Amino acid sequence: MMSQFRTTLRNRIDDVRQAITEARQAGDGYAASLHHARLEDLLHLAARNDVDTSRTVETTVTEPADPR
Repeated sequence: MMSQFRTTLRNRIDDVRQAITEARQAGDGYAASLHHARLEDLLHLAARNDVDTSRTVETTVTEPADPR
């Protein structure tokens, strides 16, 4: 059961990272900021449940895009 949770969580993190990239490429800083906030929530959830996210976050940009 925990293995499925970990897999799902990592997949959601990957999806949000992709959404951040797409929003930035589209010039939508607001959407990128919203996705970044979601990413932070998912990373906190992972940390609370001892899910290793080093593979998923190694290329994650840590600063949200400027929403202007």
